[in-house]
Amino acid sequence: MNDTFSDSNQVRVVSDFSELINTSFQGIANAICWQRTLNGDFKEIVSKLQLKDNITEICTEDLLALQLSEKGQTAREIILNDLQLLTDSGASPSLNLLKNYQRDEEFDFISTDVYSFHVDRSPIATDTFLCTYYGAASDILPNKQAIQKILIPEIRKKLKELHSGQKDEFETFLKEYYFDLHYEAKPNANPINLGLGHIWRLAVDHPEQKVLPCIHRAPVENDGEYRLLLIC
Repeated sequence: MNDTFSDSNQVRVVSDFSELINTSFQGIANAICWQRTLNGDFKEIVSKLQLKDNITEICTEDLLALQLSEKGQTAREIILNDLQLLTDSGASPSLNLLKNYQRDEEFDFISTDVYSFHVDRSPIATDTFLCTYYGAASDILPNKQAIQKILIPEIRKKLKELHSGQKDEFETFLKEYYFDLHYEAKPNANPINLGLGHIWRLAVDHPEQKVLPCIHRAPVENDGEYRLLLIC
């Protein structure tokens, strides 16, 4: 895994928020990273927040209500500033305290949950922003190191068996149920871990997109440890 990310042609590294939102995706670069080393005690924040469901959205009022040490206050100020920066840029950020995501156990031959490598799709021009403050961090994968699951012969065969409509409706069926968004890492693939504290901007599949969408996945959580994740 990369510590600086600069060795990957897939990643553009920037030094501030303005660069993060204003740098264009180009060529095979479909991930932009505002690389940061954060001060502050994010573990303290996690330990004092209340998990209400497996995924609990944390609002500004929840953060402000916490009694924190000086390092905990520093961490809180960073999170609040990140939320404000993204909101001011037109995004709709969400801060999540996360135990685990729901697993897709409907089919034994294909997984379509967020632990599977996948891309995001939108009908409008948008990007995905991610920042893990605490806990396990997500991975991205160069597009050439992955194959769409629907192109794997044994999976495609079973999907055709599952499809009950007309043959010419099969591709529409794959999109309607999001099967086409999921990928399998090729042998010897080298995922890039997104690390802690960095804000990432990932390319999304939308009509105006000029690069391939960024393939990513949620990590398997560390035992007994929650994640604190900003996402939009």
